[in-house]
Amino acid sequence: MSAVGSSADNALAESFNATCKRETPRGAKGWTSEREAHLAVLRWLHRCNTRRRHSRLGQRRPTACEQALATASTTLAPAT
Repeated sequence: MSAVGSSADNALAESFNATCKRETPRGAKGWTSEREAHLAVLRWLHRCNTRRRHSRLGQRRPTACEQALATASTTLAPAT
């Protein structure tokens, strides 16, 4: 933790919120109800966590990375 009011403490949350705001509307001017807005954010979260390519993952989808980890060997090589 740094000093009170430091934006560095909140950088990850701010980045997430900015991406959500930028990608969620998809050209929509707004929603007619709170429920519609809630569902739009949930759809975006699902897409972000399953299909959206991430630069941190080498432009791969999270599901592809999880599959690669699942098939990777988790046992140690025998000592020689």
